[in-house]
Amino acid sequence: MATIFDPYVMLGVSKDASQDDIKSAYRRIARRLHPDVNQGNPGAGIQFQDVTSAYELLMDAERRKTYDGQYGKKNPQEEFIFSLRVTPSKRAILPLKEPQVIYLLAEILPDVRARDQELKRESRLNLTLVLDHSNSMNGTRLDKVKVAAHQIIDQLNDTDILSVVTFNDRSEVIIPATPVTNKTSLKAKISMMLASGGTEIFQGLSAGYDQNKRFFGPKLVNHIILLTDGNTFGDQERCLELAKTASVQGIVISAMGLGQEWNDEFLDQLASTTGGSSAYINSANAVVKFLNDHVRDLSNAFAERVRVSVAPDPDIKLESAFRLAPQPQPLGIEDSYLQMGSLQVNRLISVLLQFQLPPNMPVGFRSIARIVALGDILANQQQQFQGLSDLSLEVTEKPAPEEPPVAILDALGKLTLYRMQERAQEALASGDVQEATKRLENLATRLLEMGEDDLAQQARTEALRVSKTSSLSDQGRKVLKYQTRFLLAAPEDGS
Repeated sequence: MATIFDPYVMLGVSKDASQDDIKSAYRRIARRLHPDVNQGNPGAGIQFQDVTSAYELLMDAERRKTYDGQYGKKNPQEEFIFSLRVTPSKRAILPLKEPQVIYLLAEILPDVRARDQELKRESRLNLTLVLDHSNSMNGTRLDKVKVAAHQIIDQLNDTDILSVVTFNDRSEVIIPATPVTNKTSLKAKISMMLASGGTEIFQGLSAGYDQNKRFFGPKLVNHIILLTDGNTFGDQERCLELAKTASVQGIVISAMGLGQEWNDEFLDQLASTTGGSSAYINSANAVVKFLNDHVRDLSNAFAERVRVSVAPDPDIKLESAFRLAPQPQPLGIEDSYLQMGSLQVNRLISVLLQFQLPPNMPVGFRSIARIVALGDILANQQQQFQGLSDLSLEVTEKPAPEEPPVAILDALGKLTLYRMQERAQEALASGDVQEATKRLENLATRLLEMGEDDLAQQARTEALRVSKTSSLSDQGRKVLKYQTRFLLAAPEDGS
């Protein structure tokens, strides 16, 4: 998606910067981002393109004058903004002979004015429900999905757009994309759903994407919710390719798995590709509240199509990224952007980034990474907005004593629990039953110390099961994975 960016922010120069100032800034940044020197970080490539475009614009006197006339004199009080705040785990580090790890907490915060006053924002929904109605959904599961869909229709208004696709081994558009004006008729169509057939997610997802595209718009929250209770076979790669296409378009996919017989790794990847979330619904009775809460959050959007590019310096490696809020989700780092989806009016987006620093760094201040947050603020006339943080640290033989920020310590402590269940699964997959059992027992102890008694008991039960059968139960594995992930969730007010 094309972005209108602020060239002065992108280059880190003032609005009255001379051409020599602009050249100097460009050369300094290019030494860090140019593809010839920074080949391993996809975020560097996309930022280099934007930096080059900014340089070319500001070096052209006529284009610079036109830009300044169009955007440079705007009163910042007339439009909303979001803020990018980046906090490192350390501000001063030792020059070690071996690689070392540092964490950055990147937070995107909505404009406080949007919370303090009644915001006339156009957070209209363009919502598509893609619902599994295969044989395994028969009975209570499908009944609860119908109730949830009815309640979702009730909370939408006549300016929202709704489409509903059902799928088994083929798809059917039971509600083509339409404004929600005749709720009784829409609910009647939902009520006619019957369970039959197998499960092919691509059939439903493809039809859902086509429906969402029909009303796609920059002032809308364009979102697909996929709900399934089964594995799909032979079409996972097609689904993931479709997710990449949706991401480029600006359509977010959230994926919910009901029961035990679905592929959580696949749904994780599907959701994180677009900035959505994946979730585990452990019982049919939980479907109604879960889906309604999710749609209610979408209706509270402040900014849409939020994404982050991370450009470490050439000798620094981004090792992992994990979204902590609003919905905890591991993120892939292979693409140019980390997709974040929606920024809500009352909750921040936060991401924990892990970097590996090189050995033998010379003493002195040095740059670490440039982080750029982009998104469309729905209430603004010129929606596209960006924030940039260029982080530097001091390498010193005598760093001043400092406590790591509480927010990072808390996140790392809880993320460790999530990683512990991951490591237990990895040990089991490699055939090391003893190690898997040990990790699950340690997880149970840590959870008990935190007061998470029920989850600790689940970890103990699975440790015992692994020691006797060399396998986890499907339910236990998903409970441990998604409940330890849920512990990372930030409070509703974003604090």
